[in-house]
Amino acid sequence: MTAPTLALLCSASFFLVALLLGVWKYWQMASRPAGLAHPYVDIAHRASLLYAFASAMLAYFTEISQLPNTTELVATGLMVTYFALAIAGYIVHGIREDTDNQVRDIDTAGKVFLWSLVAAEIGGFLVIFYGLVTALL
Repeated sequence: MTAPTLALLCSASFFLVALLLGVWKYWQMASRPAGLAHPYVDIAHRASLLYAFASAMLAYFTEISQLPNTTELVATGLMVTYFALAIAGYIVHGIREDTDNQVRDIDTAGKVFLWSLVAAEIGGFLVIFYGLVTALL
C-alpha cells in the first residue's frame, strides 16, 4: 500500500463516520429540550469532517512528495491512527455523556496519550511537509 492510498481510504472512512455522526447529532438536537447535542457528539462530528479533509490533503501531499514510500507510509499511518483514536475518544465521551471537557481531570495515561498524539501528528506532518517542499523546490 502507498501513503496516498492509505490517506485517501482514511479520508473516505472519516467522511462516512462524519455523516453517520451527523445523524446522531441531529437526533440529539431534535429530541432534547435545549435543542443541543451533547458537546462530544458535536465535537466527534466536526472532528470527523476535519480529519476527512486533512487526510485528503495528506493524500495529495504524499502523492507529490519524493520520499521513500515506507517513510511516507509510517508518517501518514501515525497521523491517521491518531486522527481515528481522537474521533473514537470523542464518540466514547458522547455515548457516556461523562464530561464536557476531557482534559479537565485528566490522568497520567491521558496526558501521555495527548502528548503522544501531539508528537505523532506534528512529527508525521513535518516529515510529509519536508518531502513536499523538497519535491517542489
